[in-house]
Amino acid sequence: MFDGQTILITGGTGSFGNAAVERFLKTNIGEIRIFSRDEKKQEDMRNSIRDSRVRFYIGDVRDPASLYAPMEGVDFVFHASALKQVPTCEFFPLEALMTNAIGAENVFNAAVEAGVARVVALSSDKAVYPACAMGMSKALMEKLMAAKARANGYTKFCATRFGNVLGSRGSVIPLFIKQIQSGQPLTVTNPAMTRFMMTMDDALNLVMEAFQHGVNGDTYVRKDNSTTVGVLAAAVAQVFHTQTEVRVIGARHGEKLYETLLTREEKVRAIDQGEYFRIPLDSRDLNYSLYTEGKGEVDDTEYNSHNVYRMNLDETVALLSTLDCVKAALEG
Repeated sequence: MFDGQTILITGGTGSFGNAAVERFLKTNIGEIRIFSRDEKKQEDMRNSIRDSRVRFYIGDVRDPASLYAPMEGVDFVFHASALKQVPTCEFFPLEALMTNAIGAENVFNAAVEAGVARVVALSSDKAVYPACAMGMSKALMEKLMAAKARANGYTKFCATRFGNVLGSRGSVIPLFIKQIQSGQPLTVTNPAMTRFMMTMDDALNLVMEAFQHGVNGDTYVRKDNSTTVGVLAAAVAQVFHTQTEVRVIGARHGEKLYETLLTREEKVRAIDQGEYFRIPLDSRDLNYSLYTEGKGEVDDTEYNSHNVYRMNLDETVALLSTLDCVKAALEG
């Protein structure tokens, strides 16, 4: 499906962008455009990949003008650019709004103007019942995506939601590895916190599911198992054969006890597709009198990391052992 096509990945020097490029380069893709504002990360990525099909564009999603040239002639857009650190966004909420919401609107507008066929936007579990600035800005991004989809033009829009991806930049696994290597205690916010256990391959598969099968305005969620942060720390220690101390430091600004991927309201209308939930767009307009009332369906359980299957220590160890960052650390 990518033969000869041109794709653009915003925030393309991040963990998702690097993994996506690696996968796309195994196809007969025409061109991959990486759009981001960090020239050092672009230079590192350029030197690492060394493939003429990958081109780099410096710019900022907050500046609409910087999107015009990179968007010209693009077939598909994967929008991954965002401020993702919850505590940082708590202290600088306006920055989160400008990048995660207004920046997304700039990307969507540029895609429509350039005649892009499909846009897939990456969202977060924190957009569900948002309790932090990062989540609120991502929730707005999802609403902006839905508004563009309702316009029903040539460009089609979809979104995906997932939590922290295991081993990705800024996630806890690289931090644990660094702490073990330097002989420091493993710092755990709250051992009872639960988190979905999603690998980067899982995240890529989710995005590709939305890209291939999503109807305009859909939001896709992957079904995943979870584990507690306490079990996760113990599993990392076991993988590295260490008796490292675990130190509880308390929750950071804006952190939730568990991750939620579907609200109770969304769960009622979500379509179960096996590995995934598909949340269709609410395509009604403002003439509510033209629509019949709902049938009163109620689902009193949201879909979160507290109420799915919880992996035990051995299962978590087995999963961590498959991660590239863990393999590299063990070999190094």
